[in-house]
Amino acid sequence: MAVKEIPAGTVLAQSEQAITALYVIAGGTVRAAYPGGEYYLTKGDVIGVCELFYGTYFITYQAEDTVSVAPYPISTVNAPGFMRADPDTASRIVTSMFKQFQEILDQYELARFDCDNFYHYLMDSYEEYLNFCGKHQISARALPGLESLTELVLEEDIPGWFGGYYSHLRAIMAKIPIKNQNPDFLRGLLLKASEDIYQVISVCRVFYDYKSDIANLLMSENHLDFFDLYASLLYKIGSHADESTSLIAAISKMMIQLESQPSIDKEMYRQRVAEYKERLNALDQFAEENAQADGQPQDVPEIRDSMNTILAYAGVSEELANHFRNEVHEYAKMTDKNSTDDASRRLRLSITKTFYEIYEKAVIRSFHEFEIPKVIQMFFQFGYVDEQLAGMDNAAYLYSIVDKLPSDPARGVYTFYQWLRAIHDGKKAPSRNEFDTDYQAYVHEQKISGKITPAEEAEMLKDPEKQVLFELHNMFTSVNKITFGRISSFCPVFSEHNILKDLPASLVSADKVEQTLKQIRAVDFSAYYRDMIYTNPGLGIGKEYISVEVLPDVILMPNVGVRGVMWQEIEGRKRTTPSRMMLSVFQMEDLTNILVRLTGDFRWEMCRRIQGARWNDISEPSLTSKYFDYIQFYKKNHDLSADAKDKIKLNMQKAKNSFKEMFIRDYEMWILYEGAGSPRLNKVSRAILFEFCPFSKDIRNKLKANPLYKETMDRYDVKLGQRIHHYNNLFQKLNNIGAQIPPEIQSQREYLGY
Repeated sequence: MAVKEIPAGTVLAQSEQAITALYVIAGGTVRAAYPGGEYYLTKGDVIGVCELFYGTYFITYQAEDTVSVAPYPISTVNAPGFMRADPDTASRIVTSMFKQFQEILDQYELARFDCDNFYHYLMDSYEEYLNFCGKHQISARALPGLESLTELVLEEDIPGWFGGYYSHLRAIMAKIPIKNQNPDFLRGLLLKASEDIYQVISVCRVFYDYKSDIANLLMSENHLDFFDLYASLLYKIGSHADESTSLIAAISKMMIQLESQPSIDKEMYRQRVAEYKERLNALDQFAEENAQADGQPQDVPEIRDSMNTILAYAGVSEELANHFRNEVHEYAKMTDKNSTDDASRRLRLSITKTFYEIYEKAVIRSFHEFEIPKVIQMFFQFGYVDEQLAGMDNAAYLYSIVDKLPSDPARGVYTFYQWLRAIHDGKKAPSRNEFDTDYQAYVHEQKISGKITPAEEAEMLKDPEKQVLFELHNMFTSVNKITFGRISSFCPVFSEHNILKDLPASLVSADKVEQTLKQIRAVDFSAYYRDMIYTNPGLGIGKEYISVEVLPDVILMPNVGVRGVMWQEIEGRKRTTPSRMMLSVFQMEDLTNILVRLTGDFRWEMCRRIQGARWNDISEPSLTSKYFDYIQFYKKNHDLSADAKDKIKLNMQKAKNSFKEMFIRDYEMWILYEGAGSPRLNKVSRAILFEFCPFSKDIRNKLKANPLYKETMDRYDVKLGQRIHHYNNLFQKLNNIGAQIPPEIQSQREYLGY
């Protein structure tokens, strides 16, 4: 075979590409990489031998320097007489297979050991952090994701005999020349070994994902990580405190751990470390300047004794007030407010129950008063109850913004109290409860079950306070906990330990929501459009489907949280009403990621609403039915490579076998990566998303040259062309009779041009 020379840096074979040939390396070094490991091939090694069984690469091979390779087409290698006709090459193939298998097994053992060590390092680090906080009487902060992390348990592991079996087989075969061995045995050996290699690499991918999750807890782009926990603690106690040396050492150890993790974004890591070092060098000067500037936390007389002000306003009994006061003070004294022991859990549950009772009474009173004190507004808008628990500086900041929050009901962004006001004033209907029952249906059920009379039913349907109470008893108690994000440690009172980022930067505003939704719609232009029927018999228009955009109502829950909730896709039964999405008023997570996720959730639920009971019936093609069919039968799908099928299996485990959760994860990839020209999805998932969540025209034009999108884009263009042709004919018909184009039809024609 002719030898080809490959320049350094060239990718010789990419994961998920079809194998057309094996390449024997005649000179140079090739890096073989897969999620969870890498190794190097040199002269005499064979590229592609590990993937013979599946026919597609699941390892990426890249030239480290100038490489010379001799290609052997797969048809040649699979020919019956190849092993005997070219025993030297056959020997290289078999020898390289054994060598690479051993490299991969070594990577497997190392990764398994790393997972165990990495997990225990993380848990020990958090325990150490709690000890640091306890010594300095600082409330420990909790991280989203930490409570759900457990030691790795493999659902499917490799057989324990792999290593010994192939090692012994290699030794046996070394004693017998290839030319004296049965060709069918050799071909069967290569195919079986290839299948086993893939099994090992699949487990290595699980190890890689697990370590990536831990690494993301140590350091992430949004600063919700261990690195920030330790650094913030160091900044608080100062570099000359007794514990500062231990803290600095712990941070340095964490940096060493992170440097060895391939999943960490290197540029992000460099920036975070540079910020830390700069802050550390200026720490003494910063502390001195801070002390000269204000010396003590801000003192705002109006927020002193906030809890008594709130309790008095709510008008609760003295017994309940004392009970709540004592429990909040007990909670404030806890160093680890996120503790999962029984006493801590019971305390948080008791505070939560009393908090909602006080909140309800205070809200109802506020509807009958012209002016609401600012401390009471803080209670309504942020869950604030006590200046010491919130931290004096934080309490002062909340006081300064509470009467000028950057929400805007006119643009569909409400604080929670504004939302309650809208319900009370009849501008909005109460949300459905957790059983998907709206207020009218709930009241009717009460009458049917004999709990209320028909007269009481009629009265309840008109009573604005009863509607507000329905919202408080149902949506509020559920969503407040979900948006907070850490359900096992949830407590609704505003506490300094939950603040993981700068409050001004994390405050959600109407401008931020509007801008983020605009960015999402710049990729998925039809995300919030719904179809409705338009008729105009006078102009001869019998029935036309037109698309109308209805943006969601966004409600800001009174907490410091990390999640969002898509609570309901429409109001009542009318499909042209806004969906309802809930965010924390102080959002610790990235707002774009959360709203992308909620948009994916909305797309799924809206399709289910439209399709009804046939949402997963493939005979009626829709987003949900096609995606459901794709996931349900992915193992039999010939358009998916073995690697793609394995990824689907792993992702389904992460999604807890939820089809909707799987779709939302793919939708996130679609908006955040595929829309930016960085393919992350497999062929089948990409085709479904392109059909039902097409990119905007600008993005489609940019992607036209990419062969990954050509087939799906051609199909989309044909369908789009047919629809545009239909409207062009309709326009011509109306022009011929001298009729004015209805604005609804004009808007639909413009929509098709997006």
